[in-house]
Amino acid sequence: MFKDRQQAGRLLAEKLSGFAAANPVVYALPRGGLPIAEEIARRLNAPLDLILVRKLGAPGHEELAMGALVDGAAPTTILHDDVIAELAVPESYIEHSKAAALREIERRRKLYMKDRPAISPQGRTVIIADDGLATGATMEAAVAAMRKAKAGRIVVAVPVAPDDTVQALRHKADDVIVLQKPNPFWSVGSWYESFPQLADEDVIATLERTYAAQAAP
Repeated sequence: MFKDRQQAGRLLAEKLSGFAAANPVVYALPRGGLPIAEEIARRLNAPLDLILVRKLGAPGHEELAMGALVDGAAPTTILHDDVIAELAVPESYIEHSKAAALREIERRRKLYMKDRPAISPQGRTVIIADDGLATGATMEAAVAAMRKAKAGRIVVAVPVAPDDTVQALRHKADDVIVLQKPNPFWSVGSWYESFPQLADEDVIATLERTYAAQAAP
């Protein structure tokens, strides 16, 4: 069990120390992935950015992902056809969920990024960090978006995830670094002593702190 996201991020950063020579970019899945990514970026002396991705929750089971969406010039959408088929989710619901996800992503972009340009992953080693994975839908969408953006090498880095999710992601990413693969898994938060919900203000404060540190001589 991890004390909190910061401790988990430091432990994960140690595992990733060998990537420092590749001059990587560290991307966080907000909100929970940002404290993890901050520790990794600090350890690797790497720039930090966000991937604005939203889970598409199944009707009546919002915590169950029927897919995920990443913003971009052409938004990247991953759908879990097995969940959609099992729950007989209508196409109209999926389209409504995608539109709502894009609205929330745009709200977050304006709030978090302001006028800062996104860092291009093209040709670079990218490390995508989150505080843990359950179904892996949001991470799968993030990896797909990085492929579309022509990233050179894609590394998924999380403190905790179930083994079946990890194995599925190994077919999508170039590397998957996970500290713990508990069985039974329960939930991501079950493996942290402290796992508070993070607010927009937490994301903004972390980004401003990181940008200030990177701009310092």
